[in-house]
Amino acid sequence: MTQAPAKAALLLACALGLAAPAWAQEPVNDYPTVARAEYIFACMAANGQSRAVLERCACSVDTLASILPYERYQQAETILGMRQGMGQRAAAFRNAKLFDDMVADLRRAQAEAEIRCYR
Repeated sequence: MTQAPAKAALLLACALGLAAPAWAQEPVNDYPTVARAEYIFACMAANGQSRAVLERCACSVDTLASILPYERYQQAETILGMRQGMGQRAAAFRNAKLFDDMVADLRRAQAEAEIRCYR
């Protein structure tokens, strides 16, 4: 009879070990390789063409990816691009609170990347 509680405890320990907590799981890597490459190319064009800049730009996109899901990154980038235009469509993207929040999320993630990667 003493083996049954021991087996139950062992099974419970195994089950708990398989269900890792959310903080211990690997981050979701949902940024396509092409998007990461485009980001790094643009970053290097703006900051220089050295190995050190490559490493900082790669760190920056990795930091963004760890904070902001790709879909939200893509939406914010689209909004920023649309805001640069002229006319009614551009004005609609400039005057919507929802869009401001999306861009603000991107700006916060970029600020964190700046802190982590460009010290």
